[in-house]
Amino acid sequence: MKLSAFKRALWVFHVPTGSCNGCDIEIVAALTPRYDVERFGIKLVGSPRHADVLLVTGAVTRPMAERLRRIYEQTPDPKAVVVVGGCGTTSGVFYESYNIVGPVDEIIPVDVYVPGCPPRPEAIIDGVVKAVAKLERLEAGEAV
Repeated sequence: MKLSAFKRALWVFHVPTGSCNGCDIEIVAALTPRYDVERFGIKLVGSPRHADVLLVTGAVTRPMAERLRRIYEQTPDPKAVVVVGGCGTTSGVFYESYNIVGPVDEIIPVDVYVPGCPPRPEAIIDGVVKAVAKLERLEAGEAV
């Protein structure tokens, strides 16, 4: 029986693309012992080249658009993209701002949306767990 790598560990790379950093604070809160994401095998890594999941926060600013594309391309397949917060989903309060290119899904493909301003750590963990399910289906060869 083949054991999926995603059942053992899920490596996540956090990409802040702009905004107020409220979502970033909630991600850090999810990493604390209170929520203990490591029990799910979720580990924050420092390079997209080692990541299974991109955790993107904030509306995409002009300087970050090309960087986000490059980070997405550097992440090995199979990969999943989780957008955290209202700004990454719809540009939020920064909608039609002079320096905002748009929400994340206008730059790279998105698999899971975690709504909220900012979302609670429980919601972020739930979004990452949904990304795990998507990666496991991809590995099994099912249509996603």
